[in-house]
Amino acid sequence: MSTFVLLLATGLGLGALYFLVASGLSLIYGLMGVLNFAHGAFLAAGAYAAWWAASGGLPGASGSGWGFVLATVFGVAVGAVVGAGVELLLIRPLYRRHIEQVLVTVGLGLVGVALLRGIWGADPLPFPRPAIASGVTTIGGAAIPNDRFVLLVAAIAVLLGLLALLRFTRIGLIIRAGVENRAMVEALGIDVRRTFTLVFAIGGAVAALGGVLGSVYLGSVSPGQGTSLLIFAFIVVVIGGLGSLTGSAVAAVVVGLVQQLANYYTASGVGDLSVVLLLALVLLVRPGGLTGRAAA
Repeated sequence: MSTFVLLLATGLGLGALYFLVASGLSLIYGLMGVLNFAHGAFLAAGAYAAWWAASGGLPGASGSGWGFVLATVFGVAVGAVVGAGVELLLIRPLYRRHIEQVLVTVGLGLVGVALLRGIWGADPLPFPRPAIASGVTTIGGAAIPNDRFVLLVAAIAVLLGLLALLRFTRIGLIIRAGVENRAMVEALGIDVRRTFTLVFAIGGAVAALGGVLGSVYLGSVSPGQGTSLLIFAFIVVVIGGLGSLTGSAVAAVVVGLVQQLANYYTASGVGDLSVVLLLALVLLVRPGGLTGRAAA
């Protein structure tokens, strides 16, 4: 029983990590129709920025407690700046040119990994763990690492925060209206381009948060970390339904649990295969994903 509880907790924590990465993808695609293959670069940039800050690069950010919080905030800010910069310099001229968007973002993702390897090397670097994530909590006889709970709390907070932003704020109203009818919103004197840049900044910030907490979960940070997590994030987004935050949240939980349970009860590596089979099954039954239309 304790083993099953541990597997459930680990699967939920992994699903929360996948959602943190996938939420930015879902947000950017759902609102702007941009498949951002450079999302892993946002994640890695935020993770390395937090690692640099927590390793003594930023005064007051080293150590656990509030120092780690400051390092995380710094990493999230770097992710937001990178996301906004990518939209301003590369994506803005390419709206409605989807093939060019894919090529540019794929290339940017590859360049980001190469740049990080050139600066910090290809080997994983130990990531400092805050005190809150270093202990364990016993539930049902299972000693569950606290980093699982940190991931869950962060994922829930991000989901509720993004939904509230889009549904109950003026900025969210402008974003949704700009997607539906950009010309009309601009005729009202509102600069839609700024709101689109804001969407990319939010996506980059959430990805960076996923990178920081994912590094805590994995215990290290590496240049290819964003790419590996991005694969599962895309699977989560497709299963949940492109552009649906709630669908991505449900899919992330399912993917995390399936992966962990399959790896333990069958053989190592079968979990990844099970996730791919789950993706194929969902696409066959509901091509639009769990929350999409069957004819999507």
